[in-house]
Amino acid sequence: MALDLHPPDLTLVSPQPPILDQRQDAGWNARIALGFKKRENTTILSRREHQGPLRVQKPLYPEGNGICHTILLHPPGGIVAGDQLHIAIELEALSHALITTPGASKWYRSPGPRAVQQLTMHVREGGVLEWLPQESIVFDQAKVDIHNQITLAAHAVYFGWETFCLGRRASGERFTHGTLDLLTRIERESKPLWIERALLQGGSRLLTSPAGLDDYSVHATFVAVSDKIDAELLARCRQIHPNEENSLHGLSLLPGVLIARYLGHSAQTARHWMTRIWQTLRPPLTGYAATIPRIWST
Repeated sequence: MALDLHPPDLTLVSPQPPILDQRQDAGWNARIALGFKKRENTTILSRREHQGPLRVQKPLYPEGNGICHTILLHPPGGIVAGDQLHIAIELEALSHALITTPGASKWYRSPGPRAVQQLTMHVREGGVLEWLPQESIVFDQAKVDIHNQITLAAHAVYFGWETFCLGRRASGERFTHGTLDLLTRIERESKPLWIERALLQGGSRLLTSPAGLDDYSVHATFVAVSDKIDAELLARCRQIHPNEENSLHGLSLLPGVLIARYLGHSAQTARHWMTRIWQTLRPPLTGYAATIPRIWST
């Protein structure tokens, strides 16, 4: 599958022919474009366009008007063979949005076509975007592509995480067949800050090798991007440890980018650990204490 690494013009989303909420033989083709802007002291959801089964609930303001919380919904509940989800998010200057999901995403097994999610995010000068979805459960025999493109302007801040559960360990299912193709590219002012590509094949040695996932069923990555991240913040985050025996974790600091990784068997532990890191970083990087979305507790 070819991937256009340049963020699309969001205005091109709406003119396409509308897709009815009717399943096609090849799968859902769903698109959503969200725009946020600062109006006086309030971040508003200024644009909301969708085709197919992607929706957002009304904007929420649990932290006051400065930060807009938004819950991204995929009403079918699971992603199957041939489904294509296209998510475009744009933040205007000085706006601040937190986007999460109401529950785990389930990627079901595929007898043929791949399921695809393409996420494009553009944050303008001084904006803050927090992309904090709940975990993705990748069923055995699933064929999944998840590609993320994040473009940041000067002084924009980005927090994002992803958690993948390979197979359903509680049911005794392992990821023995299928593929998970991951790509994340983060740029600031057209200069690459972080590019990562991973191809995980079910049953491969990479899943069990100490140089790969070391036979852990859950892996998670948290990324924070800001020109304010320094060695002192890194040291504070390194004092936070997952509450899971025998799990692995590590943090690294590149210029303007902090990367935190987890390997274990608990998506809940991974999210709790990443949440504590997010709570540590958010006040010095944005000026706001971290408020946990209520949907995570339901």
